[in-house]
Amino acid sequence: MNHLDALLSVAHDAIDIAVETVMSTPPGQAREKEERDFVSAVDIEVERKIRRFLEQRTPHLGFIGEESGEKVDFGSDEIWTLDPLDGTSNLLHGIPLCGVSLGLIRDERPILGVIALPFLNERYFAAEGFGAFAGMRKLAVTRPVRLSDAIVSIGDYAVGNKSEEKNRARLALSRFLAPKVERIRMFGSAAVDLAWLSAGRTDASIALGNKLWDMAAGVIIARESGAEVFDLDGSDHTTNSRVTAATSKELVGPILEVLAETYREAESLRPSVS
Repeated sequence: MNHLDALLSVAHDAIDIAVETVMSTPPGQAREKEERDFVSAVDIEVERKIRRFLEQRTPHLGFIGEESGEKVDFGSDEIWTLDPLDGTSNLLHGIPLCGVSLGLIRDERPILGVIALPFLNERYFAAEGFGAFAGMRKLAVTRPVRLSDAIVSIGDYAVGNKSEEKNRARLALSRFLAPKVERIRMFGSAAVDLAWLSAGRTDASIALGNKLWDMAAGVIIARESGAEVFDLDGSDHTTNSRVTAATSKELVGPILEVLAETYREAESLRPSVS
């Protein structure tokens, strides 16, 4: 068993624990981290269990989770990233679109990822150079020729600190994208966005942000399913990228044009400093 095979097995075992925890833990009283941004008992319990499990199975690797926000780095160039429940607001409202997202990063790029959508009984996974899968099914992105034939998922509108400023770009994205695509979808979970793109359920995914725990697993799954994953300027996506856009190579150009229009308008609406 090679290095990535072994770590993928560890990741699946960790996700097994996470899924069992999600399905057996009541959300409890949610706590507001920032304005309209919540954390539930499920988030906390999944992160606690997975962090402890990974420390036991891979004590030489680093770890960063969304809820602790603490990076534990033991000098390794490989770091686990965990979103214990991506889509907490969906969970709290009984919407089944939420997932556990576990990725492994090396040199600012994800090399392995597993996403589980517990309430849909779906799991997606990939390792660099080995393809992306849902169960035994190999995943492949769709390849529409025209943006007008595409269903595009977009990230949530911002909440919390500086949300009004951040939403200038998000609202502009909706405005410029809507007339050019078949449909826009907002699922409320980056894990769902990138997993379903990889499975061919949507044709592109655009998130105007790039948090490690949100994106790492989904980015490697999308790449291994044949998607181009890129930044605002079209460069290859890394952990330092400003946005996370993913689609087949045929639609990269049109998506970049929409992003350019989006940020030109957002900048023009920025209040001037006197």
